Amino acid sequence: MSENLFDLTGQVAVVTGASRGLGQYFSRALGRAGAKLIVTSRKAGDCDAFVEELAGMGITAHALTLDVRDEKSITAFGPAADAVYGKVDILVNNAGCNIRKPALEVTWEDWNTILDTNLRGAFFVAQTIARGMITRGYGRIINVGSVTSVCGSAGLGPYGASRGGIKQLTMSLADDWGPHGVTVNVLAPGWFKTSQNRVMYEDEGWVQYLVERIPLKRPGAPNDLDGAVVFLASEASRYVTGQTILIDGGISVGNTRALVKKS
Repeated sequence: MSENLFDLTGQVAVVTGASRGLGQYFSRALGRAGAKLIVTSRKAGDCDAFVEELAGMGITAHALTLDVRDEKSITAFGPAADAVYGKVDILVNNAGCNIRKPALEVTWEDWNTILDTNLRGAFFVAQTIARGMITRGYGRIINVGSVTSVCGSAGLGPYGASRGGIKQLTMSLADDWGPHGVTVNVLAPGWFKTSQNRVMYEDEGWVQYLVERIPLKRPGAPNDLDGAVVFLASEASRYVTGQTILIDGGISVGNTRALVKKS
């Protein structure tokens, strides 16, 4: 074992949903820490340019296709991932989606799309990867949640249900797989600008309202997540499992300053 508890040299990490956004940030952080990467996207070829970018950074990476809404795709993925480098040590279950609507406008199709992607897909991807981890007696599974894993938000009913479900699922899997040397935790970002929400950040009034609610007075920047994902993937977190780590600038604590000023 390296004296550096955060060193991932010799480790193999799978990052799902890595064709854009947070999946790419997580991948870069793990690669810089020494991990070899398997990055996935729903459509073949969507991660090819990213693999080239990583190679330019000196990071070894391989792209695989994975549709987390398709049973056959997930079932085939576990053996395919193991075959790339001979093992998988780390899974970052990042693939997800959102449809922002008032609750009265949510359709059955909206609900199924979000829950099938964010919750059902995450479970079965973890299951297929965990088989190899359990056989080898070691693994780190990081389920990507959200501040909505612990806080409600208008317009995010199905999304919040999926992220709250991830928190509960993670605790169950941590209990199930802990005896086999596999830790399972949630990394829960707060408000980060991504392809899913970038339109909201074009509204200066909304951004100001958001910043007023965040104790650290700014939205998240991509590198704010680096330390958490490397920590949860490394030996530094070997006695941490079943936990939800919020990287949210403190927004989840609840901002009561406005109330105090009025009192």
